[in-house]
Amino acid sequence: MAARSKPKTVEKQSAPRKSAIAKLVQPPQADIDDDADDRQRVGVQSLGRAFAILEEVARHRDGIGLAELSKLVGLHNSTTFHLAKTMVSLGYLRQEKDSKRYRLGRPLFALAASALDEIEMVNVATPVLEDLSRETSESAHFAVRMGDAVVVIARTSGPGAFQLTDRVGVVRPAHCTALGKIILASLRPEQLKRFLERVDLKPSTEKSITDVASLMKEIAEIKHSGIAFDDGEFNPEVRCIAVPVMDFTGQTVGALGISGPIWRLSIQALQNHGRTIRAAANRLSADFGAKDTAKFS
Repeated sequence: MAARSKPKTVEKQSAPRKSAIAKLVQPPQADIDDDADDRQRVGVQSLGRAFAILEEVARHRDGIGLAELSKLVGLHNSTTFHLAKTMVSLGYLRQEKDSKRYRLGRPLFALAASALDEIEMVNVATPVLEDLSRETSESAHFAVRMGDAVVVIARTSGPGAFQLTDRVGVVRPAHCTALGKIILASLRPEQLKRFLERVDLKPSTEKSITDVASLMKEIAEIKHSGIAFDDGEFNPEVRCIAVPVMDFTGQTVGALGISGPIWRLSIQALQNHGRTIRAAANRLSADFGAKDTAKFS
């Protein structure tokens, strides 16, 4: 009888070997840190695009359409649309029903107002005023609107022997000061109309403007030139010059100027300082977030 052959046995794989083979055949797993990095990059990119859209809309006071906005920020129309739609839903942008143009929403103005309070404005304005005083040798001022008047919230003195002693916080009428006339020139027509209906144009000196027609004529000239003068209209011994200061929306947030005694600061001298004052105002406007300040020169 032939001897039986022993059945072949299947060699069992050891556990370590099974694990090694499994690693070879399984697809690589995504690293959780890589996923986080990718999400962060996408998030940063979206934020950058959103802020670019906000800044561009802020530069267009009359609103801006989707096609022009997309072109200016360098994005596809659909990308711009979805980002703008999100910001509209959050209130940071608003879209006009008829024209479909985008404009800034109220929450942005509330944020800007809370951040740019008077204390912060003074801190930002003071170094600019100090440099302006050194360059012109005259007192420099920065004022903002307060109701129907203006209030000087920051000032510096020049190195000259005779300097004005007006203190910070002093309130001045708008119709007979250079700072005030700049503020009036920035008002919308309906705002200016209501101002003229409310306010009695009382004279401070014999040179003060006291009739509406004359004030309207001067305001029109200021709108055209972007510069205002006070030739002894509030104080008979003082002359002043002022220009507007803008914020990030392109709106006038205040007025910057210099003043000095009439015997030292002639009208011609004021005009000669015009370029220096405009440069200081542009610098302060840029600090307040204004773009393209060259157009204010």
